[in-house]
Amino acid sequence: MITIRPAQERGRANFGWLDSKHTFSFGSYYDPNHMGFSNLRVINEDKVQPSQGFGTHSHQNMEIISYVLSGELEHKDSVGNSSVIRPGDVQRMSAGTGIAHSEFNASDAEPVHFLQIWIQPGQKGIKPSYEQKNFSEAEKQGKFKLVASPDGREDSVTIHQDANLYATVLHQGDRVTYNADNDRSLWLQVVRGSAKINGQTLETGDGAAITQEGELELVAIADNTEILLFDLA
Repeated sequence: MITIRPAQERGRANFGWLDSKHTFSFGSYYDPNHMGFSNLRVINEDKVQPSQGFGTHSHQNMEIISYVLSGELEHKDSVGNSSVIRPGDVQRMSAGTGIAHSEFNASDAEPVHFLQIWIQPGQKGIKPSYEQKNFSEAEKQGKFKLVASPDGREDSVTIHQDANLYATVLHQGDRVTYNADNDRSLWLQVVRGSAKINGQTLETGDGAAITQEGELELVAIADNTEILLFDLA
């Protein structure tokens, strides 16, 4: 079964410096029908204006992934990490017992556009940790590239939950397939472009909850279609 979450039905918060679209309930946006999916709790599509950002704030017991689409996102945290996240990078921060961090647009001229993803951890109270890796477009072209997993296999970042995150970039007409066990749940997020998912059309920003579907076939409708696929317990 495929249940589409249309982009235009997402929650939205616009503060001028930040334009954020919420796939699931977040902040002042609350919808009891969209509180998350399996252990996936947050997918926020954020656009931050130049030299603006999120001041230092704290998190606990959450696996937080940042996925930059364009621009540069500067990260600093309370355990000494400092980095700039660029397109192709996947950053994982395990908040565990508690971590404080800030996220700012590293440019004084261009916006930064990124996805902030929260996954509930399999175990609470772990030691906070951080990891960042780059995955080239060539690695994702025409196939599902594993970018996050519970065991760090295939050089993916390691998340503390039974969840696998794949990314793919497709040209118009490209096809990719994915086979899921019936006891797993899938969430598909169209980052940009458009594609047919087992015959159903999804556009930029659309998501889809997928259960008991067996084989999943994606066919890109537009060039430079980019899709994230979450395989969840």
